[in-house]
Amino acid sequence: MKFAILSRNGKLYSTRRLVEAARERGHSVRVLDPLRCYMRISSAGFDMRYKGKPLAGYAAVVPRIGASITRYGCAVLRQFELMGSYSPNSASAIARARDKLRCHQVLAAQGIGLPITVFGDNPDDTGDLLAMLGPPPHVIKLNEGTQGAGVMLTEKPSASRATIETLRGLYANFLVQEFIAEAKGADLRCFVVGDTVVAAMRRLAPQGDFRSNLHRGGTAKPVRPTRAEVATAVHAAQILGLGVAGVDLIRSKRGPLVLEVNSSPGLEGIEAATGVDVAGAVIEHTAAAALKQHTSNTNLTDS
Repeated sequence: MKFAILSRNGKLYSTRRLVEAARERGHSVRVLDPLRCYMRISSAGFDMRYKGKPLAGYAAVVPRIGASITRYGCAVLRQFELMGSYSPNSASAIARARDKLRCHQVLAAQGIGLPITVFGDNPDDTGDLLAMLGPPPHVIKLNEGTQGAGVMLTEKPSASRATIETLRGLYANFLVQEFIAEAKGADLRCFVVGDTVVAAMRRLAPQGDFRSNLHRGGTAKPVRPTRAEVATAVHAAQILGLGVAGVDLIRSKRGPLVLEVNSSPGLEGIEAATGVDVAGAVIEHTAAAALKQHTSNTNLTDS
């Protein structure tokens, strides 16, 4: 099968592992920088070129689209989809997951457990907004931050108001959440592929921090999630339309709560912590789904 990996850097661990896994399973694979893909769109059809040469015939595309290129990367992925390629994460699903506020609204509407979240625009409403949330500590998150960047903990009402006023002055989009003290700075990263959690790790924040991201110095060890945690992770990914996702959960008194759903989860940390061939699971799921889509389309054409 002909695979494309959409990635800005073929030397990144996650990209290299996906390439290795695809080749080990007999697929041809090419890494494409989405910013070098350009498109022709017309009612007669869809075309795409890369560094002066046409792109066609890719049965499957695995997107590794960073937050900084979400809009263009999704446009490129959508073009592949319109040209008949299968992707485990569609362009619309990636855009839905990348917007934290929209993601929380969609998940909450389907009954997924979440930390209580508030959002507002007008400075005159800040006091009442925080009153809706409850007493501090508060967690303030930039709407499109990644790897723990743009996540702040405020322990006093005055600090929450000052941080909110500063972010508004910078025209930043953000949301404010309750702090789950009983989690003790730890979360669970559940790596969902299809309808299965193929690997899971517990991440613990470094001393003096509350963010457990490995990029922030957190530590990780393998963990066996509970049935409730597996069900929550898989359901959250499916609600957003993601076939591959990193679902971050915290354990609370009211059950597992979803912190974030990552549509482009890194492989290095979880493969190192668990020893699971996560890249292989992604490739196998993608190949099977692409073949099913191709067979279905062929049957429809024949009929």
